[in-house]
Amino acid sequence: MNTGPILSYIESLEQELVELRRDFHKYPEVLYDVGRTAAKVAELLDSWGLEVERHVGKHFGMGVTATLRGGRPGRTVLLRADMDALPIFELNEVDYRSEYPGKMHACGHDVHTAMLLGAAKALSTFRDELTGIVKFVFQPAEEGALPSPIDGRLLSGGRDMIEAGILEGVDICFAQHVKPELPVGTLGVHPKYAMAASSHFKVEFQGKAGHHSTPHQAVDAILMAAQFITEAKVMMASEVNPVEPAVLAFGTVHAGSAVNVIADRSELAGTYRAFSKETVAAITAGIHRHGQAIADAYGGAFALQLREGMALINEKTAVEHVLRAGGRLLGKASTIVLDTPSLAGEDFGWYLDQKPGALVFIGSGSQEEGSVHSIHHPRFNVDEKVLVHGAKLHVELVKEANLADSEGRNASRLL
Repeated sequence: MNTGPILSYIESLEQELVELRRDFHKYPEVLYDVGRTAAKVAELLDSWGLEVERHVGKHFGMGVTATLRGGRPGRTVLLRADMDALPIFELNEVDYRSEYPGKMHACGHDVHTAMLLGAAKALSTFRDELTGIVKFVFQPAEEGALPSPIDGRLLSGGRDMIEAGILEGVDICFAQHVKPELPVGTLGVHPKYAMAASSHFKVEFQGKAGHHSTPHQAVDAILMAAQFITEAKVMMASEVNPVEPAVLAFGTVHAGSAVNVIADRSELAGTYRAFSKETVAAITAGIHRHGQAIADAYGGAFALQLREGMALINEKTAVEHVLRAGGRLLGKASTIVLDTPSLAGEDFGWYLDQKPGALVFIGSGSQEEGSVHSIHHPRFNVDEKVLVHGAKLHVELVKEANLADSEGRNASRLL
């Protein structure tokens, strides 16, 4: 697969990719509410002659996939981008600032979508040169989850699309994520553990309302919540293996309606993060156990709503593909092996739990362009030169996955 002409073609698309990214940035959509973005993505893919499937997802049906079959046999490579934004009020003063107050592409998903569209257009233009099959996946709800209208489970967009069968027949998966801490023109990849399983939980305690003058006739939901906060923190310190990285933190607490009334309901929400499935399972079981014990002791009721997380663990061979592809594209000195995993989470972990692959952090930082703020910051932005780098890297990863597969087949024939 000769990628030289394809990479040159991507360079000619730079302004088009910038305009696409700015359009997505200007009209951000949150969680599964990505109708405008998904429609635009599908329309473009369709116009380039790909096999497009709209409304992908067993539960919410808001994803888009497109299949491109090359002129030569090879592996099926899945490339993923996420489409959703965040509920953040943007503070950037730019022409393409969010038109929707309280919503912002503060994590770079507008960039991810534009980069993958650039790769799709370029590969479709040179499809006769393409080896194998490429499956382009554009998913909603990477940043969070909603209760399934089918079974009530809290599901993120990746899990929704995986349950619809998008991984069937796939040999290897890749995704990219912008990283402002890396300068534009570089990339980073973790050799194994990249990001933690980030599980979101909401705990409810149901008590019995009463007047402050007769506390013995009430069941205090605030006291149950307070005890749960303490016991959850003690659990993390005494029941979780201390050599395993893990953290639990609360984000919201809601209870009560009047200063002199004992609350009959309290709600707490937060996250817990760890790398091993065993540790995640232990924390989940502990939350159930302690919450139920507190409710029983007070004579109240306990309920838990949970969005499970999955650690993002890069596969060794896929990492080698990234290093070789990145070395060719950006140079070996600009292709960095990252040695410290993050306790942040990424929905792509669900893909890598079932298929080999890797997540690549693509450098988007630039002092000159002012892209210095971290993701999820209201002034987050990127050096838009990353768009061409990312689109090219997608192409090189497809080439590398098939090049390695071809070399493996040739070697096996010699044995």
